[in-house]
Amino acid sequence: MSKKYNVAVVGATGAVGVTMLAILEERGFPVDNVYALASSRSAGKEIQFNDKTIVIEDLAEFDFKKAQIGLFSAGASISKVYAPIAAEAGCVVIDNTSQFRYDDHIPLVVPEVNPEKIANYKDHGIIANPNCSTIQMLVALKPIYDAVGIDRLNVATYQAVSGTGKEAIDELNQQSSDILNDEIISCDVYPKQIAFNVLPHIDVFLDNGYTKEEMKMVWETQKIMGDDNIKVNPTAVRVPVIYGHSEAIHLETKKKITVQEVNELYKNAPGITVLDDRNDGGYATAATESAGQDPVFVSRIREDISHPMGINLWVVSDNVRKGAALNSVQIAEILIQKYI
Repeated sequence: MSKKYNVAVVGATGAVGVTMLAILEERGFPVDNVYALASSRSAGKEIQFNDKTIVIEDLAEFDFKKAQIGLFSAGASISKVYAPIAAEAGCVVIDNTSQFRYDDHIPLVVPEVNPEKIANYKDHGIIANPNCSTIQMLVALKPIYDAVGIDRLNVATYQAVSGTGKEAIDELNQQSSDILNDEIISCDVYPKQIAFNVLPHIDVFLDNGYTKEEMKMVWETQKIMGDDNIKVNPTAVRVPVIYGHSEAIHLETKKKITVQEVNELYKNAPGITVLDDRNDGGYATAATESAGQDPVFVSRIREDISHPMGINLWVVSDNVRKGAALNSVQIAEILIQKYI
C-alpha cells in the first residue's frame, strides 16, 4: 500500500481553500486524513471530501502534529502566526500568501520553473507560493529563458476581481446589475467603479510610483529565475472579469528566437497549452478558455516589429487554480515524491 499523508488546509472555506480541496481530490493526492481549518466562525460546518463528510475545525485549536503537510491560504497575517507553529510541529507548510515570499531563506517555487528549490524547505519547514500573475508569466517564459536568455520584459496584466476575493466578485456583480438597471452604484472594495471599467491600480502605491502588485512581479521573477539581471517593467490592471488573469508580455531576449522556435519549445513544455490560430477567436481568453482549467494558455506569439530581439506573447490562466491552489498542490506532490 502506498504511503498516505495527513493534510491540513488552512483557510478551507475561502475560494482558494475550497479549490485546494477540490484539486487534491481531482488529482488523487494520497490523503489519509484531511483537516479543514478556518476561523472559529466557520468551525462546525461540514464539507465533502472524497465522498466523506469533513467537519471544519478551529485553526486556533488545531494540533499541527497531526499533519505532515499544511496548505495555507488564509491571509498573510494568519500565516505569520500559524505557519511557524505548524513547521515547528513537523508539518511542512506550503504558503499561498505574501508573508514569506521575499525571505531569502524560504524557497519560492513554481514547479515548472524551479522545482529543485523545494529541497530547501528543510531550513524553516516552509515553502512559499508566488503571486498568481508571476506564476503564469514564468511558466510561459521558462522555456524561452532556458533556450536564449531574457534581458528585459515589459508586461501588462489584466487581472480578475477574484484575485481580491469574494467581496470583489460581489461588488462587480452588484455594480453591473445597478448600471444595467439605471441604479446608483457604490464602490466599497475598489476606489472606483470596476463594472464596465478597468483600473490601473492593484495593491498599494510605493514611493517609486509602481504599485506593490507590480513590484511583486519584479522581485519574484528575479528570485524564482535566480537571475537578478532580468529587467522587469510591469503594469498591473484590474478588469471586470471574475476568473482568469491575462497578460500582454513583450520580451527582449539575449539571442534571436523565431516564432517557429518558440512553438517548438512549447511542444514539450509542462503546463502550457498553445492556442494561436491567427484567425477570429483563435486565441485564449480568461472567461472562455482559462476559467476552471489548469493550463497556462499562450496565444498571439509574434516577433516584435520594433526590436530585433523581441517576442510578444498573450498569456492567460485561472488565477485561483494555477495561480494559487494548483501550484500549491503540485509543490506538495513533488514534496512527497522526493523529500518526505
